[in-house]
Formats: sequence, structure tokens, C-alpha cells
Amino acid sequence: MKRLFVTDCEGPLSLNDNAYELAKEFIPSGDDFFRIISLFDDYLVDVVKKEGYNSGNTLKLIIPFFKAYNISNKDIINFSKEHIFLVQNAEKTIKLAINTMDSFIVSTSYGQYIEAISDYLDFPFENTYFTKLNNLDDYEISNDEREKLFKFKEDIVKIAKKESKTGELDTETLNKIFFEEIPMMDIFNIIKDIKCIGGIGKKNAIEHIMSKLELNKASIMYVGDSHTDVEPLNFAKENGGIAVSFNGNEVAIREADIAIISDNTIPTSFLIDLHSKFNREYVFEFVKSYSTDTKRAFESFRIGFALIEEFNEIFKNKDLPIIEIVKEDNIDMLVSESLKMRKKLRGKDIGSLG
Repeated sequence: MKRLFVTDCEGPLSLNDNAYELAKEFIPSGDDFFRIISLFDDYLVDVVKKEGYNSGNTLKLIIPFFKAYNISNKDIINFSKEHIFLVQNAEKTIKLAINTMDSFIVSTSYGQYIEAISDYLDFPFENTYFTKLNNLDDYEISNDEREKLFKFKEDIVKIAKKESKTGELDTETLNKIFFEEIPMMDIFNIIKDIKCIGGIGKKNAIEHIMSKLELNKASIMYVGDSHTDVEPLNFAKENGGIAVSFNGNEVAIREADIAIISDNTIPTSFLIDLHSKFNREYVFEFVKSYSTDTKRAFESFRIGFALIEEFNEIFKNKDLPIIEIVKEDNIDMLVSESLKMRKKLRGKDIGSLG
């Protein structure tokens, strides 16, 4: 069977959260502002299950505020190019994928960032799916609406300060801002037609890829780490592919077949190498063997010798990465260890985002 590799970008390949970083850089108290909208996004998806709302729409909700604070398209492009931070070995891992099978990046991130990272990784930009952020310079904003958005931002920062103390999210105010007030403003035109590639959007992208390449649904290996990866992970899992969580949050781990917890992408390279040559069961048997006796797994399974040598060199004096089949009796451990690794690699703020 012809094989397919699809990965999220932020988390499995890069340490960035580009939208968060843009908000923090260009909007006063932008880190608190973004964090609350991200929590609100999770609430709308997990609790309310709001009709027509997809995971990752945070990137849509913040766009009017980008315009209010005079963030230009050039600002976004330049900042994205200048702030690329990769998980160790990501360049080699993505190169291995490209050289062994059809490979795609499907990300909720803005296209400006995905283009920047595609150039950095020498990855074909035409093999990427992303949230298309129109040129902000093409839109006008009145002074009245700018002032309104400044006020909304201050209200959201106040919610953040209260949430930090009490753990309570003021969803009533957030609902009013984003689903009553802003839709009545002219600036809403900047976002009303934007489709975020998150959750269902990622699943749709995968189905489009498979249709275009005439691939069997079981041919896919998908790697993700967050709320926006639930649907594509589930798609891979339910259709006989391989669903992989790389330093995932709890929802990603629960949807995955295999959990990787590592500060280096070489465990992903192992799975890519095996997936490109063997069936799902062979990959699973390797993971089971690795988690009980790593040395024996390397001797018993047909992984590229150069990969094993590199792994042994990288982890010569370090704890070995975790690669395990996700089961009911190990989920709590995997979630705990994975969250620690997320925060260690990406910092507490980004590591805690959904």
C-alpha cells in the first residue's frame, strides 16, 4: 500500500505558537489576552459544543484586534520568519518523511508562518494546509471601532487576571464580545469568510489529500498534539491508519494509538521509517517491544541502522524518550509526563495552551 505522512506543525515540528507570539509581541498584555481566548475556544468546543464552531478558531477571533493595533501583513511575515524554533532533529525527520512517502503539513497556523517554516525546512509549500489570513493592509478600521476593540481587549485582560486567581472563566462577557458585539461592527468583514484549519478543517484537508492522491484511508500516519488534532487523530485511528501524539495534551493522547514523549523528533523518525515500509501491526509491535526492551527492539525490527546509531548517540547519557501504545491503564501516566515535556520544551505559557 502506498503510504501517507501528515503532521501538525506547532508541537510535533516547531516549538512555536505563532499566533500567541504575535499577540504577545504587538498587543499590550497580549499574552493574557490570547490565553483567555484560547481557553474560551476550548470551552466552546469541549463544553458547549457550539454549532458551526471549530477548534482553533482562536486564530479567527483575534484578527480584528490585530487590525486595531496596526499589525501589518509585513509585521506578521517578518516576525514569523525571524521567530522559528524547532524541536531538535525536526529538519532530519521531515526530510526522511519527504524522501520515503507523500508528506504534508496540515496546521491551524496562519499561512504567513507556514510559508516561513516551509522555506526554513525546505519543505514544499504546496504540500501544506493552513488558516489563510488575508492581507490586513487591505482593510480599513474606523477610530470608533478601534476604540471599542481597545476596550474589549482591556475587558479580556481583566478576565485573565480574575481567572488566574479563581480559575473561573467569564464566558458570558466573552460570548457577548465575540458573538454579539464584534459581528455588528464593520471590522467583522475581516474575519467572516476565514476558515480556520483546525479540528474538522484538518480532517477535511486529509480527506482532500487522499482523494487527490487516490490513497486508501488506512495509508495515513498522522502526528498531532492538541485540541485541533482530535478529529484527524480520530480519523487515522478509526480508519486503520496510525494516530500519533507527540508531546500531546490530554485530549490528543486520548485520541492517539501511540504516544511519543521526547525532546527530540527521532522517535517520530522511527515510526516514519517503519510506516513507509511495513503495515500498521508491524509498527505497533515495534512500539510494544521498544517500551519493554529498547535494545532488543532495535535488534529485532528493521529500522534503518543510521537512525539507531543516531538515537544511541543522542541519548547516550540521557533518559530515553517514551514511545508507548496508548491504553486505559497508562493514559494518566502518559498525560502527566507529556504535559511536563510540553512545558519544558515550549515554556509554561505556550505549553499550557490547548
